Amino acid sequence: MAAEIRLKVKPKFINKFKNGYPLITKEAFVNINDLKEEGTIVKVVDDRNSFIGRGYYGKQNKGFGWILTRNNGEQLNQQFFKEKIKVALHGRSHFFGKEDTTAFRVVNGEGDGLGGITIDYFDGYYVINWYSEGIYTFREYVINALSELVDYKAIYQKKRFATDGKYIEEDGFVTGERGQFPILVMENGVHFAVYLDDGAMVGVFLDQREVRKTVRDKYVEGKSVLNLFSYTGAFSVFAASGGASKTTSVDLANRSLSKTIEQFEVNSINYKEHDIIVEDVFKYFKYAVKKEKKFDVVILDPPSFARSKKFTFSAAKDYTDLIKQAILITEHNGMIVASTNSSAFNMNKFKKFIEIAFKEMGRRYKIIEQFSLPEDFRTVKEFEEGNYLKVVFIQITGE
Repeated sequence: MAAEIRLKVKPKFINKFKNGYPLITKEAFVNINDLKEEGTIVKVVDDRNSFIGRGYYGKQNKGFGWILTRNNGEQLNQQFFKEKIKVALHGRSHFFGKEDTTAFRVVNGEGDGLGGITIDYFDGYYVINWYSEGIYTFREYVINALSELVDYKAIYQKKRFATDGKYIEEDGFVTGERGQFPILVMENGVHFAVYLDDGAMVGVFLDQREVRKTVRDKYVEGKSVLNLFSYTGAFSVFAASGGASKTTSVDLANRSLSKTIEQFEVNSINYKEHDIIVEDVFKYFKYAVKKEKKFDVVILDPPSFARSKKFTFSAAKDYTDLIKQAILITEHNGMIVASTNSSAFNMNKFKKFIEIAFKEMGRRYKIIEQFSLPEDFRTVKEFEEGNYLKVVFIQITGE
């Protein structure tokens, strides 16, 4: 790692950083161009050179690095990372005793004081996600700390950053005994087949755990369910487990078919009784409207940004139109479960998208309940963007 560089905050941002804001951003610093080598330790100071915090330089889509400590006497060594991970693990200790849930997050980036890194647990296997080349330079500290603190079957890692403009896919094995994949984990009694050796995505997004449970337990018995941007069909499996009369899963990715079939099969659910469609969601909307198909529950869980041959979707720009299209194929008194993981807007703005959509469609609605990140995805109030998940259960109530 390179020598420490002093990074000076511009006057108008000083209070923000002194109040705990952790993300190093380009516009907030006088001498951001002094940073050349990722992994460089930075000492953040105010306009009088008074210490604010210490962190590292690492480029990712959010910014240029993270402040990790506000203690001037604290160095970013293995003991530092070990203590942070130890505290994070302790905060999730009650999860390890759950018989019906064996997959959850144990370190959630800046929420646990370790911006740029997350660690997930999958029934004895740990997966470290590195979000910049900068944080990856601390890998020995992190891996050694984790291996000292936990009993593990194996530790895997995912490099979620590009080097030389390319993402290098690898199996990610670090230490322990290599897993035989898929391994089966449980979430509130439902099984998921996960692959820790196959690229960045393992087969399930853990942040939707409470939302899936709510869908299953409260809203789908005897109902028809449409799951859009379905990925591996997690919501569909939960809906089927909750007694849905039928689920329809739609996703553009070719492998969503085999992956969704697999998730049904590991739960002993006959996938042939459900529809699994590989198609552009926006093309499917047109088909459903033309055929006058309607569903009791429509689940919208798009990526923040997506591109197909004919459509480009941005949650910040296009979510209102997405809801409008969903309204057209949702039954009267039906439910739209609208979800987004975009950090570009907050819950209030998300609800505004919903309001505009229903107003333009001349329909009335009622928000039944809403969700943000579950407790294992810890966040801090000083970094609101970190609480990215927004889910709203919307009931269509009339014209």
